[in-house]
Amino acid sequence: MRDNTKGKPNKGVFAFGMRRFWKKRLPVAILTQFLGVLAITTELLLPLISALFVDYILGDGAAEDGGLFAFLVSGRFGQAKTWRLFFALTAAFAVLVLLREVILYARNVLFQYNGLLMENELRDLTYKKLVELDSRTVADYNTGELLTTLSSDIINFKELYSRTLMLFGDSFYILAFSCTILALNSAWMLLLPALIAPALLAALVRYMREARRISQKIRTCNADMNLTVQENINAVRLIRSFSNEEYEENKFDRVNAALRGAYYEQVDISSRYGLIFNVIRQIAYIATIALGTLLVLAGEFEIGIMTASVTYVLKIMDHLTQISNSMYQFQFYLVSGGRLRSFLERRTRIPEPAEPVREISSPDIELKDVSVTEDGKALLKHIDLSVPYGKKVGIMGGTGSGKSVLLKSLVRIYDVTAGSIELGGKDVRNYSLEDLRSEFSYVFQDIFLFSNTINANISFSAPKVRSEAVRKAAGAAQASSFIETLPDGYDTIVGERGFGLSGGQKQRVSIARALLKDAPILVFDDATSALDVTTERRLMANIRENYPERTVLIAAHRVSAVEDCDEILYLQDGEIIERGTFGELIKADGAFAAIYKLQAAAADTGEEELSAGGAA
Repeated sequence: MRDNTKGKPNKGVFAFGMRRFWKKRLPVAILTQFLGVLAITTELLLPLISALFVDYILGDGAAEDGGLFAFLVSGRFGQAKTWRLFFALTAAFAVLVLLREVILYARNVLFQYNGLLMENELRDLTYKKLVELDSRTVADYNTGELLTTLSSDIINFKELYSRTLMLFGDSFYILAFSCTILALNSAWMLLLPALIAPALLAALVRYMREARRISQKIRTCNADMNLTVQENINAVRLIRSFSNEEYEENKFDRVNAALRGAYYEQVDISSRYGLIFNVIRQIAYIATIALGTLLVLAGEFEIGIMTASVTYVLKIMDHLTQISNSMYQFQFYLVSGGRLRSFLERRTRIPEPAEPVREISSPDIELKDVSVTEDGKALLKHIDLSVPYGKKVGIMGGTGSGKSVLLKSLVRIYDVTAGSIELGGKDVRNYSLEDLRSEFSYVFQDIFLFSNTINANISFSAPKVRSEAVRKAAGAAQASSFIETLPDGYDTIVGERGFGLSGGQKQRVSIARALLKDAPILVFDDATSALDVTTERRLMANIRENYPERTVLIAAHRVSAVEDCDEILYLQDGEIIERGTFGELIKADGAFAAIYKLQAAAADTGEEELSAGGAA
């Protein structure tokens, strides 16, 4: 993908996400965090009850103060070292545990629900953005990048808000609560966390840098893997026809090895810093026990509260470690968030008008001194053309002469850089893209069929149309003859991108799809190149007979596809160098006549027909 972000997150990621996606779900997020606080509070109270077990059940009950749960050991629930007090403390412990589990269940359901809503909205928005962007902007991304952005990046960004930030909140609350309890019992117990925290934070900063780097590397390798697999699926027949399986296998092995290496590096980094954090944690554990023992011997507090204090110190160290792990995930999710943000903020080069004209009075086409320039290269130069409704226009020229650009400019796949294109007397840029493109039935040079039935492919523009209309369009496109011989006829499922059909069959299904749309203007961009001349002539005759009032624009390499048109244009380097009827161009004895003579001679001798590009 070519962009300026290089996958690096910026400060706008948070504002972007919170403002547009999370803000509307903030009440549920706050409730979820509140439930988390309740669950954590009950969990952090458990060591205090455990301390009472040590002091009043196992010990002699000589502790001066029962702390927060002094009412349990006040004598109302039994004296020290009695079964009655044991069962009372056990019941209190069980109630807190049960309450914690119920709260955690409710919290987990809520945050998963909230996260899935956000994920669903992001999927919807990114898909609509993909559809909205023009072809040239989409081409800035390779397929692997798009698949990664529209799938894993969305999940990662959702996890950032629905899980990781929540875990941060939990950990900071636990740190604050534990430090408060320790301070109330003995400020000396805070000494070790305070001494060890700087070393832990220094390791954490280094860990974050490494995490960001490896996260970007893993994402890039995943995108490369997606691209490689997708290309090999689409090109499987080409690979086999060239017996090039070994080359593609080696290419896949290289990409797979790079991905494996990135994950190995991730494991190495996680293990290395995990070891550092564990060593620090164990040092804190041993030192805390030693310090607590000294304080007990010095009479500072009882054994029970010492064990509770050790538990709180360990919780402090555990959650400092959890913060470090969350920071790793945080960096990984930020990389995804930066990519997702970059994609969603891309602007199409084909903007919608601010106040679109809603009605197209008449589908007459007028090109006035039209030029199209892209990346400094002139694709069309000073094209003037008038196409009243019902006119048939043929366009010929060599490869790269501008035929496809001219046709695509009519529906604003390209926008003109000079001059204007008018439809019904108004500039096409004044219509909404949906209204403009509804006037055209377009058959692209690169045929695409969905992995669905032939019936569904033909009825793409009107899925609920009657089967009679599908068959009529297929008949006019010369497709019914081969469709009816298929095992399931119109219900035959074609493979992805039309695998299972020949090039000519795919072209005829695509033409039938365009005819069924029944738009005023039919556009064929080299749509009959895979058909034999006889089938092509029957197809054009059927279109003239069944759709006589339609405007027809045909770009072709073969003269036979355009010889019956009302006007024929011959393009070269984006300019019209010849124009007229078939007879007029033959009489002019120019480039078009030369193509005709070469193709006619090839047909007479039984040789392969020459295209306009090849003959040129």
